Amino acid sequence: MSTTSPEASKGALFGIGAYSMWGCFPLFFALFEGVPAYEVLIHRIVWSSVFLAVVITLMRRWPVIRKALAHPKKLGRVLACAVLIGINWGLYIYAVETHRVLQASLGYFLTPLVNVALGMMVLGERMVRLQAAAVVLAGVGILIQLVLVGSVPWISLMLAISFGTYGLFRKQIELDGLSGLFVETLLLLPLGLLVLAWLSSLGVSHFIVDSRATVLLMASGIVTALPLLAFAGAARRLRLATLGFLMYINPTLQFLIALWVFNEPMSATQLASFVVIWTALALYSWSTWQSSPAAAIRRARAAS
Repeated sequence: MSTTSPEASKGALFGIGAYSMWGCFPLFFALFEGVPAYEVLIHRIVWSSVFLAVVITLMRRWPVIRKALAHPKKLGRVLACAVLIGINWGLYIYAVETHRVLQASLGYFLTPLVNVALGMMVLGERMVRLQAAAVVLAGVGILIQLVLVGSVPWISLMLAISFGTYGLFRKQIELDGLSGLFVETLLLLPLGLLVLAWLSSLGVSHFIVDSRATVLLMASGIVTALPLLAFAGAARRLRLATLGFLMYINPTLQFLIALWVFNEPMSATQLASFVVIWTALALYSWSTWQSSPAAAIRRARAAS
């Protein structure tokens, strides 16, 4: 990885672009008015596969794909990733269609803390005190909604858990983000095509029948792949700690879009829950920054 200033600047632009595109996803999926979330999800899988196949061809990545598909016994974790990302995509589309973007943003604010908890429980990773405090605070934030509002923010929790678990499995797969997503969508493609055929046979498909919906459904593949390509450019040029901080652009934009564009109501209790979780994220970010190699070097220089 290059550490030159121009490359780092380019990486930052790629990272900001990727997370900004992800953060603006509610604006895109809100356009599918009248199209059920499950139908949007199926088309997102199908057209992502098509568009990613074109990108894989242009980037000459087919040897990597063939190597992955040549060992079916090793595709178990990839299939698990495919199922998890499918659940995550479907829930997210459902959240936008049912005007629950605030819950979606909360889910992605929670994801880093879910990653920490999963790392400890599944991988046996050690959790420093600030990280433990952050996870506990996040739990308090959820309890505030449970006790005072009387309901569990299930969309937030399912989005955070599905994406966090997806990340856990992806760490154990020797595929880059682009190739991995292509293989994942490829594994879901047969089911997607069967569902599309079933919808067409019932006469309830919006594809081709509605020209506006047809264009949007096909575009969902491009919209899915573009931020991933930008993220790949950022990951090659930036430290993981920097990418971690840029990640908050995504749920922050979703939060602002929910309030300012979709005018979703926010009670004082919900705001209190968000504030507690933001505090937890601040602790987590501080802990990450303190444990980074650059921080260790600074401390060593200060001590000398």
